[in-house]
Amino acid sequence: MGASTYYIPALALWAGLASKLPDLVRSWRDPLVRWVCWVIFLGGAGFAFAAPPTVAAVNRTSGVPNLAALLVYAVVSAYSASCLVLILHWRGGPADHVRRLARRWQTGYAVVIVLLALLFVRGGAPVERRTDFDTYYATTPWTGQMIVLYLLGHMTAAVATTVLCWRWAIQVHGWLRAGLWLLVAGWLLNLSFSTLKLTAVVARWAGRDLDVLSTVLAPGLVGLAATVATVGFTLPLYGPRLVAAGRAVVTLRRLGPLWRELSSASPRPLAAPIPWYSSCAVRLTRREAGIQDGLNLVRPHLDGRVRADAQSTARAAGYGAEDAFRIGLAAMIAAAVRAHVDRVPAARTAGAQDSAGFASRATLVGVARALRTSPVVGAARTAGPAPVTADEGRTPR
Repeated sequence: MGASTYYIPALALWAGLASKLPDLVRSWRDPLVRWVCWVIFLGGAGFAFAAPPTVAAVNRTSGVPNLAALLVYAVVSAYSASCLVLILHWRGGPADHVRRLARRWQTGYAVVIVLLALLFVRGGAPVERRTDFDTYYATTPWTGQMIVLYLLGHMTAAVATTVLCWRWAIQVHGWLRAGLWLLVAGWLLNLSFSTLKLTAVVARWAGRDLDVLSTVLAPGLVGLAATVATVGFTLPLYGPRLVAAGRAVVTLRRLGPLWRELSSASPRPLAAPIPWYSSCAVRLTRREAGIQDGLNLVRPHLDGRVRADAQSTARAAGYGAEDAFRIGLAAMIAAAVRAHVDRVPAARTAGAQDSAGFASRATLVGVARALRTSPVVGAARTAGPAPVTADEGRTPR
């Protein structure tokens, strides 16, 4: 497998870590934030150190053949422990109980890492193997036991994490449940990775060659597993934000006709400019504020008679009460914009009472749609404002 198969996931994970660093600085005392960062860092490190070019560089720099294999085993074992501890803190519960369980897993995998180092030193691995270390040294005394210990430790973490996430997933709902099921899938893939590796090792004990399971199939599974597990960890955090951003984009686009209609009545932008990198939520807030400013601008020309006539026409055409109401508001706005642009004197019947229906976002979206699609609104825009009667035009004494 090419080096990009290892380096691309590593860079992707570390890019995610970079996005989490501000949270770590602000909330470094929060164990959940700390362990999320550890999981992402160690996951990326596992890929980076397992890449054949990195393996060669570590072995050459250290002068110890296959030291990179021990380093990868230690990093993956630390990653396994970190995932378990993260799940414990994420699930929550009594603080003392969570700390006690987390300490047990940390201690257990610390012992595993120490044993891996001792077995590596005791067994020795004089011939450098960059991609098939597991199967090449499967029958070597002490080194073979080191390989089995590493694989069993990884399998233990995979089973424990899968069980924890499975039990939790059936108790919750929404984005958290989706994320947990992805974690279950990711760690089942991790379990498959360890199983394939162990199968190839056992085959070597029996004198058979199933190295392809360890050198070809297993690395592909672990890359997929890391991707699925990372999405599982981040989905409950970013899923609601993505949905909210998507809704903001849709609403922003749907309000476009109303924004443009009111903008045509103003000689300057309806709202102050904002930075190009502003979020969709900020852009939506700006657009809604600008629409309210535009309504205030044409308020003297908002004529209830235009609204009532358009609403009656829409009802006669078969529209429901709600749609007809929004069509009436849209027609009133279109006529008011034209009256403002043409500098037509305002009728005394116009005023705040005729713009009282614009309070909700849903109404504004409905009005924007009517401005774009309704022939009733088009007719009101063409006709312009209702004529001002003598009583309406007389200035009160």
